[in-house]
Amino acid sequence: MAVAGGDTMVRQSVLVGGVAVVVLLAGAAIAQPPAPPRFEALFQSRCAGCHEPAVERAPARAMIAQMTPGQIAGALDGVMAPMAAGLSGEEKQGLASYLGASASRPQAAAGAAPAAGTIPSSVPAHPPSPAAKTFEWKAWAGDYSSSRYAPLDQINKDTVKYLHVAWRQSMTPGVPGAPAAPNNNETTPLMVGGMVYYSTGVGGVAALDAATGKVVWRLDRALPGSPSAAAPTVGDGDGVPFGNATRSVTYYADGKDGRIIAFVGGRYLTALNAKTGQRIAAFGTGGQVDLRQGQINNTTSFQWRTGPTVIVKGVIIVGSVVSDINSARNVSHTTLPRGDVRGFDARTGKQLWLWKSIPGKGEFGAETWQDGSYDHSGAANVWGAMSGDEALGRVYLPTTTPTNDWYGGKRKGNNLFAESIVALDARTGKRVWHFQGVHHGLWDYDFPCAPVLVDITVKGRKIQALAQPSKQAYLYVLDRRTGLPIWPIEERPVPAGDVPGEWYAPTQPMPLDAHGNPFAYDQQGVKIDDLIDFTPQLRAEATKLLDQYAHGPIFFPVVVAGQGKGAGKVGSIHMAGSYGGTNWPGAGFDPVTGILYVPSSHTPVVANIVAPPPGSDHRIRA
Repeated sequence: MAVAGGDTMVRQSVLVGGVAVVVLLAGAAIAQPPAPPRFEALFQSRCAGCHEPAVERAPARAMIAQMTPGQIAGALDGVMAPMAAGLSGEEKQGLASYLGASASRPQAAAGAAPAAGTIPSSVPAHPPSPAAKTFEWKAWAGDYSSSRYAPLDQINKDTVKYLHVAWRQSMTPGVPGAPAAPNNNETTPLMVGGMVYYSTGVGGVAALDAATGKVVWRLDRALPGSPSAAAPTVGDGDGVPFGNATRSVTYYADGKDGRIIAFVGGRYLTALNAKTGQRIAAFGTGGQVDLRQGQINNTTSFQWRTGPTVIVKGVIIVGSVVSDINSARNVSHTTLPRGDVRGFDARTGKQLWLWKSIPGKGEFGAETWQDGSYDHSGAANVWGAMSGDEALGRVYLPTTTPTNDWYGGKRKGNNLFAESIVALDARTGKRVWHFQGVHHGLWDYDFPCAPVLVDITVKGRKIQALAQPSKQAYLYVLDRRTGLPIWPIEERPVPAGDVPGEWYAPTQPMPLDAHGNPFAYDQQGVKIDDLIDFTPQLRAEATKLLDQYAHGPIFFPVVVAGQGKGAGKVGSIHMAGSYGGTNWPGAGFDPVTGILYVPSSHTPVVANIVAPPPGSDHRIRA
């Protein structure tokens, strides 16, 4: 955040929602005293490199001078601890008193020329702001509750107009051989100890100074000699390819050191010293674990470029991506990898457990896979973010649709633990409870985002709850200790289809409102009354267009165009579609107001069951 006044401007870095921003606020010119040699020397050696660069001498001193000695001392023990390492308590207090006391002493003569980098004349004046609260963004969604909540108050409706860009940095900062503009940039940076950490556009890690944006350290690839990733991008000729960008890295500290846990080179779980970027030699082999090893799910490859890991009770929980994009152009297979979830020791990298998302013969839930279809079915993986409760020692997994997303004739039954929220004991990987949101999914209704852990009071009873948004625009609110619904969720009948060989679940769970009606936060299903009616002519045209497609309520079955329920139709239209209501960005929760903020994409999808291309063995069977 930048606070400007007169001929001076001061900068204070603030991270909100993982994005570094700057606010400019007007205030009075701040005076600077003659420097007592001891504490000025400490300031110059420890602080001036960031807070008093040559082009911004007045801003840094002005900001610090507006803080009380107590606030400065707190910063030295908190966000600025890495820079204050090795200072005695007396030195910290003395430095804080010296810098805080400078607010009343003159620095620049009246009428002096503005220093470089000061507040633009076009920015209106604003009263001085109090010093920012210290807050660190230690996980992809702020913390493992996935709330995205930050108790910061300097950016508000009155000050937001003063926001300006403080610095910019490349997604591939100084990486030789990297593409100029990596695509699919979805990373959310972390901010811990005055450093910003993010997954680079080549699947490496970069650490930046939060105040300046300068690169502190960078790691681009797996260890030399590591086998190539399954689908590497361009490299610089050293034989070790780049990997894919991920949505975040993970921070871990247990009092011994701070670590960044990341996927590097496409499939290597890597532990780095947060201060230096050096690999932790005691983690795995030379600082990395090859995630192809230790699997039992019909694959010798591994990829996970989407959701970040979570760390609960010192265990890193890792999901996976299973390729399940179905179209008339893609070869379709009956047997695909199962989306197992694994736990690794955060200090040693040792694999501690593996949880099977599709149970095997004789295991709990196997009866929901008829004809032994658990043997060949795949996916039901966790590709989105997860949540964790350190106090309860649990991790909460949102799972996906099993193969195939739109046809389930070769996996008859309700198919546990697909499209479910599953609570595991983080230490052992044992299932504590599960809730299945979609039985025998045929709509690609993955649970794509982390459940939000919320503490709420209902009729005077305090509840540790979990709120799970969904693609189908239902919000499932459960007791996160037991998995039981907080408000009624009832099995309601849904229409059956007539695709040859398909099996249909007769009911689906539906959250209810206070009147006993299904409650959704966006449109569900498609009917004539949903069409535009600005004029009779527009309604007639919209009706004609809709009549090309089979349609109905939520969980309306997909059709085969030209036959059965698809007779005279080019396919079926579904609302919400497979990309909305809520997709991988998930929701946010304000614990002060008790309000959950849920984005929803008002987007339908058109589907049609067709014959797969040559080379496929996953076909409709009568």
